[in-house]
Amino acid sequence: MAKQRINVLLVEDNPVYSRLIQKLLTRSEHQDFKVSMAGTLESAIERLGVGSFDVVLLDLMLPDSAALDTFYRLRAHDMRTPIIIQSAMDDVGLASKAVEGGAEDYLLKDGISSATLTRSIHYAIERTNARGAEWSSSMLHLAQQQFLKAAYIAGLDPNIRQRLLFPERTQIAALPFKRDGVDQVETVFAYRVQHVLTMGPTKGGLRYHPEVSLGEVAALSMWMTWKCALMKLPFGGAKGGVRVDPNTLSKDELERLTRRYTSEFIGMIGPDKDIPAPDMGTDAQIMAWIMDTYSEHVGYSVPSVVTGKPVVLGGSLGRHEATGRGLAYLVGETCRLIGLDTDRATAVVQGFGNVGMHAATFLSEMGVRIIGISDVSVALHNPNGLPIDKLKDYVRQNRQLFGCPYGEIIPGRDLLELHCDILAPCALQNQITAENSLRINCRIVAEGANGPTTLEADDMLDARGIIVLPDILTNAGGVVVSYFEWVQGLQNLTWPLKEINNRMRDVLTDALARTQRRAQAEKVDLRTAAMIEALSRVGAASHLRGLFP
Repeated sequence: MAKQRINVLLVEDNPVYSRLIQKLLTRSEHQDFKVSMAGTLESAIERLGVGSFDVVLLDLMLPDSAALDTFYRLRAHDMRTPIIIQSAMDDVGLASKAVEGGAEDYLLKDGISSATLTRSIHYAIERTNARGAEWSSSMLHLAQQQFLKAAYIAGLDPNIRQRLLFPERTQIAALPFKRDGVDQVETVFAYRVQHVLTMGPTKGGLRYHPEVSLGEVAALSMWMTWKCALMKLPFGGAKGGVRVDPNTLSKDELERLTRRYTSEFIGMIGPDKDIPAPDMGTDAQIMAWIMDTYSEHVGYSVPSVVTGKPVVLGGSLGRHEATGRGLAYLVGETCRLIGLDTDRATAVVQGFGNVGMHAATFLSEMGVRIIGISDVSVALHNPNGLPIDKLKDYVRQNRQLFGCPYGEIIPGRDLLELHCDILAPCALQNQITAENSLRINCRIVAEGANGPTTLEADDMLDARGIIVLPDILTNAGGVVVSYFEWVQGLQNLTWPLKEINNRMRDVLTDALARTQRRAQAEKVDLRTAAMIEALSRVGAASHLRGLFP
């Protein structure tokens, strides 16, 4: 279980107290604190100017500054980093006024402990993130830009256009759960967002990640709406998230957190309301805990409340690898249409998580030579081809690619710029931008991640004749097989893997064909065409249902 890394700037001129703080922080079981020291206000301001810190521990009485002036002068130089005041008993009044002025908390030096110190730091960071990051999200901005461009070209009704810019229903919870072995309750922020309720029950994953925010979850729910509409699935888009690093939690902590999440959001989810699925940081086991908690609440087993669960609990064959397999299907179909022989093609895959690993596996099985691959730890290049099966075995044993002997290490930023036929960004958003798009050197970009290409980069790639298979099309295999799992659960059926894969291929290739026809008719790129195709379905449904009351 990894520890969360937190950078602390300790502004304190008393060496005895400084050593005490460092000693208390080393006792934390869940965080790895890196403490930097500053004995004066001037040196603290200098450190903030050149370093990146998660939190500041500030003594108000320093050799070159005193009382509230210390806080205000430091805050004037850095408006974002949370500040916790360290106060002696006779300075409590000053500390309280500093909190009124914007400090996150104050700690009495005479009564401080490891638990109170680490808890104060944790919540100071969480509160700052909650205030600054909820709707202010680059992902939401990108999702809205893409939508507005397509809505304008499609002539979408302005009333519907305004309505679809933001999610229809949102719930935020401060989620408490117990840590292992200590009498400590930790609180994290959690979300469930339903973008459109018009199309049927909503559908979307649940992610655990330390940078999850309301804006990010809203963007993902919006993309899920377009994805489901493009695939002609009877769902609206939804998404959920918990702002936590799952790598810092034990299995028991993950279970308690997941069951608490289910209890808090149980009024929103259900097989006829909203069906969660795995996403970044979650897996089949977490879906099993959600299913069990929900089933215990209603009094009988409800397998279809989630998808992506273990097969023995009603999960579908092929669901785990569906997103990567679907990407490979669409790449193969596109190669056929443009006359590119997959046996002679090369590919670069950014990301080696569930999507990237399976995309690389299935592309390799099609004969494509994978010359570059990366994960969060390293990027590897081998012009003769990387052995994907050996990479998978190495990651199973070591959890990351770093140290793997099968390729040359290159800078991560260079991976996307390698010369290849197929580039599959399967990691994070905003990877292909106006800054690097002119150096992208491929024939096909197949988006396995959500939002990896900015709108400006889209236009630049299109002008160069590079085919961009957009995320709402290319990574839709997961939700397609999730739909199959939902149907199988409702009907108490089990489909064989071959039938599932064939059905998924048919759904995806049909969506690709409709997107290509739309692109030709509207004279737009494939992303805009896919968005227009999806919007036409959502807009028609909204008109037909009307407005109540």
